[in-house]
Amino acid sequence: MKQIAAGLLVMLIYCALAGYIGWAVFIWLTSFSLVINGWFFLLFWVLLSFSYFIGMLGHKWLGFTIAGSYWLAFFQYALLIVPLANLAVIAISHPQDVQFTGAVAAALFLLIFLFGTFFAYSPVVRKQEFTVKGSGEDLDIVIASDFHLGVLSGKRHLKRFVDLSNKLEPDLVLLAGDLVDDDPIWYARYGMSEVMRRLESKYGVFGVLGNHEYYGKKIPLLVRVMEESGVSILRDETVEIAGSFNLTGREERTNGKRDLLENLKPASGLPWIVMDHTPSDLKTPVELGVDFHISGHTHKGQMWPNHLITKRVFELDYGYRLKEATHFLVSSGFGFWGPPIRIGSRSELWFVRMKFENK
Repeated sequence: MKQIAAGLLVMLIYCALAGYIGWAVFIWLTSFSLVINGWFFLLFWVLLSFSYFIGMLGHKWLGFTIAGSYWLAFFQYALLIVPLANLAVIAISHPQDVQFTGAVAAALFLLIFLFGTFFAYSPVVRKQEFTVKGSGEDLDIVIASDFHLGVLSGKRHLKRFVDLSNKLEPDLVLLAGDLVDDDPIWYARYGMSEVMRRLESKYGVFGVLGNHEYYGKKIPLLVRVMEESGVSILRDETVEIAGSFNLTGREERTNGKRDLLENLKPASGLPWIVMDHTPSDLKTPVELGVDFHISGHTHKGQMWPNHLITKRVFELDYGYRLKEATHFLVSSGFGFWGPPIRIGSRSELWFVRMKFENK
């Protein structure tokens, strides 16, 4: 009962905020003496405000899913910009103050969407180098996470990753979860496997599941299409590669029945790499002697100022950190969730050179 009451309260607050923003937009548009039917605008605004939820009804509502994704970005920044615009109208007190402040707000939204789209679809390569105990040749690793492959993060964006990765000529490619955006149907329907199969590496391509694969509830299908794409999905498994290092892929923590990390620890003393989509626990890998721990999930907040939240939730929400003898890396992701917008973050892949102390 309490959960229902809390849900209703959240919905009421959301409706009130969406209504407030819609009212401000309507006032601005009518300030130009445009003839706009109030009831038509209300219907349009309600559909827009709930478009993302409507899109969740099924694949036939794809248009609403796309509109809803952009709405999420607009809604977040409208909560910051519209109140400031209203305060400016009060302060200016001029016959054309609504038109002017509205135009400035619209220009800000345009800049946010232009720059945000560029940062989302123009990935960069980040580099890191470190040394671990062990013997062998330097290991060059390409790491990426959070592709959210689907409609907006699609085949063309995946091709950017494959091209960048192949140019680096890695020994190993690791994909740290949230490979698809809930449902793998769009990955299969849009022929993304033919692009993924072009990935080149000496020791292969390995991935783990993320929370969104579990949200989609089609994990067997996802694992199958990834295997067909040349990606080996590790689910609480440890494999020894080339007699040089061990690689563990953990089930996502959304799966409450996932194995403990200590049960996956290899018997050999080879360097140990662990992929775990969510960086929820840095303590255990250090205690167990993991050499290199890889995660994603956080997106570095994706859109400013959400990084302030991820910084509070996770001990390490982004980047590289050495903790005792364990090297940690959390990527902001190659794709994006929801709107194809990144502000204060950037789509990326990491190129890591892992050196061995005794060659």
